[in-house]
Amino acid sequence: MKFRLLVPGIAALAILIAACQPPPVLRNDRMLNDLSLITNDPCSAPCWKGITPGETRWSDALTIIEDAPELEDPQTQTAQDSKAVGAQWQKKDGDLCCQMVSEDGETVSFISLTLAPEVRLQGLLDARGEPTYALGQGVTDDQAVVYLFYPEQSLIVIAFVAGTSADLTGQSEIIGALYATPKDMDLTIKTSNLHAWQGYGPFSQYRVDAPVEEFEVTPSITLTPPPG
Repeated sequence: MKFRLLVPGIAALAILIAACQPPPVLRNDRMLNDLSLITNDPCSAPCWKGITPGETRWSDALTIIEDAPELEDPQTQTAQDSKAVGAQWQKKDGDLCCQMVSEDGETVSFISLTLAPEVRLQGLLDARGEPTYALGQGVTDDQAVVYLFYPEQSLIVIAFVAGTSADLTGQSEIIGALYATPKDMDLTIKTSNLHAWQGYGPFSQYRVDAPVEEFEVTPSITLTPPPG
């Protein structure tokens, strides 16, 4: 699955799905408890906790994370061959849940959250409206995810489905969110195969391994990988 510039953000979940043995339990109550996707408190996507990718300075964002009483143990790391810097943290007395990256070391590029399964998909749609695109990825026989794309909000939300033979419903739980810059979101859409949102229904209508003719959106540009 290729999300280009947003790969690092979705990697908080996608790399675990692909690499962990045994596969992770995606519905995890020890992940972040956060209802802001439906309450818009203290701000609305793509803002989270007062941090807006593409606008908020890295130093200010890191201070917000460090001062949040429900979060703990923020760890930062810098890249060896670029100005990029990242941070990851966990909820208090919980598991590692979240990460934030700045590609230039000065301004936040994206925030990725793995969420405890508290919000239901119908609640998300009531609060945010319907997504524009969707893409489903199977994990195990009883675990799958559907990525829901909100381009105008620079937001990708991750819904849990009980396996590739199950249905996406209003009761499907939200287990992740990624907040991006408008530029990176636009580039992601232009370099991805995506299904148009078709509402609730079988997971299969959104599967990532569908024949190319079944996708409503196909890449309109091709990125050239950096030399070396």
